[in-house]
Amino acid sequence: MTRGYAERPVPGWARAIGRTLAHGVWDARVVGAEHVPATGPVLFAANHTSVVDGPLLEGVTPRPVHILVKEEMFTGPFAGILRASGQIPVDRSGGREALATALKVLQRGDAVGVFPEGNRGRGDAASARAGVAWLAVNGSAPVVPVAVLGTRRTGESVGHVPGFRRRLHVEFGEPVHVGRTEGMSRREATSAAIEAIREALSALVADAQARTRFTLPTD
Repeated sequence: MTRGYAERPVPGWARAIGRTLAHGVWDARVVGAEHVPATGPVLFAANHTSVVDGPLLEGVTPRPVHILVKEEMFTGPFAGILRASGQIPVDRSGGREALATALKVLQRGDAVGVFPEGNRGRGDAASARAGVAWLAVNGSAPVVPVAVLGTRRTGESVGHVPGFRRRLHVEFGEPVHVGRTEGMSRREATSAAIEAIREALSALVADAQARTRFTLPTD
């Protein structure tokens, strides 16, 4: 299902749609874009509360990004758009094919977006799955944590679409560099990377909340 996704860059029209949503439909304020490496492989690791987090991320990242999207979204009217825009379907029960595809993107020097929590929820990065760490270690890619706030408020469902011109806050943190040190197995390196990435993302989200009027949903 993912065949071909690593062979083409994200098209300009997909970026344009993302920017229109982020800055035209909604009012996204972006902080910390200078932390994103201008060249080479990079992983964006964002917290996840809403169905619109993916399109928003595509619209605010300084570089085109292939985002891992749950395969259930690749049905109906959005299937063709997601495929044509170069997004990567992921089977959340395993996701090996998606990870292999994302690794190819990193190996050619491009960007991949991941939601380490796996599911939409509170977005506090209290937990993280191994996929983002595996990609960082095997793709030799720095991980840029991304705090996304405002896309879902308390009482709104995870499938809720924010209203017109809602103020949103997206903040990029300093890159996290993970990898294997001498004598460390790949499994040990991945385990250490999971916690390093989770801690960086959790701290960024907490700090962004403390400095802004935005809060995570409590449900």
